[in-house]
Amino acid sequence: MPQNVMEDILALEFFFWGETKTMSINIVKRIDDPVKVNHVLISVSDKTGLESLIPGMLEINPEIRIFSTGGTYKRLTEILGERAGKCLTQVSDYTGQPETQGGLVKTLDFKIYLGLLTETYNESHSADLARTSAVPIDMVIVNLYPFKKTVLNPDVTVEQARGNIDIGGPCMIRASAKNYLRVASVVDPLDYPDILEKLKKQDGSTSLKLRYQLACRAFGHTAEYDRNIADWLSDRPADDIHSCYNI
Repeated sequence: MPQNVMEDILALEFFFWGETKTMSINIVKRIDDPVKVNHVLISVSDKTGLESLIPGMLEINPEIRIFSTGGTYKRLTEILGERAGKCLTQVSDYTGQPETQGGLVKTLDFKIYLGLLTETYNESHSADLARTSAVPIDMVIVNLYPFKKTVLNPDVTVEQARGNIDIGGPCMIRASAKNYLRVASVVDPLDYPDILEKLKKQDGSTSLKLRYQLACRAFGHTAEYDRNIADWLSDRPADDIHSCYNI
């Protein structure tokens, strides 16, 4: 392992089942500020505002490469028209893994999370990017399946609610928010105009301050989402669960 990486690893000891274990985490000392947005991952349930945000981002940086999935990919092809062929890629084409039936697994892939979590000056991470032909993702635009809206229907079943629990979305949000050192995590369409304005002022780049602010909102967003799920499921009696299935 390169010496500079070794120096940035902190060994932590913890007690687990009667044994002392050691866990290593990277302590990052060097980052870039600002960070140019060249690769964007977009997967949204609420597609409001994309018609202004995406053309605006391409106007600032025509070389942006966008990765997307499912219904979001379809909407982006409508927005971009002929330009889609130059800048838009389906996640399944990028990862080499087709989406599972019903879109159950779309973005839970090593290449995606390597691109989200990689640290700019970590030589091991750079080697992994080269080995897998992956790219560092600079911005994630994600919002989640409408669980809260779904369960407002008094006739909703536990199974219908279960189907609206988003897995890939929260994972991408958390990964990008954790790596605010390099990645902007965008979860609210109401933030699009401000983000676009900041990109214009900074030649298509995000500042550390902006990325940190977005990370705070992102973690709050996923915490509220999980709280809504836990509260609703906890209020359902066991008989409600059995009635959904042939057992």
